[in-house]
Amino acid sequence: MVATNVDARRQYDDEQFTAVSVYQSDDQKVVIGYFEPGQFIPVHAPDSDVAITVLSGTGVVREGTETRRVESESVVVVPAGTDRGVKADADSRLEATLVTAPPPTDAEHEPVRRGLRRGEFDPE
Repeated sequence: MVATNVDARRQYDDEQFTAVSVYQSDDQKVVIGYFEPGQFIPVHAPDSDVAITVLSGTGVVREGTETRRVESESVVVVPAGTDRGVKADADSRLEATLVTAPPPTDAEHEPVRRGLRRGEFDPE
């Protein structure tokens, strides 16, 4: 069993969102995302499903061409191969668990790294 405490793992970075790894196997990866206001995971479309559960704060989740408002207790599931991204509102920190199955590859995260370098939520 893997167990953790969101408060004890909390980490924020002024430059970009923080993903704190909770668990990873060949089948799934679980992270807690900590976002300062306005921070984001750029839109990308890896070959993995993702389930996002918002623990606190407000923001948006991109799912394909739809942008969905999220807040504490929101759950969004985005299927593999679908564009997705997460962004905290400009006036709110956002904390969420993100469970991906299977874990995205390093190559599939290149659009995330590129978007973060450029400061672009939707790099397309």
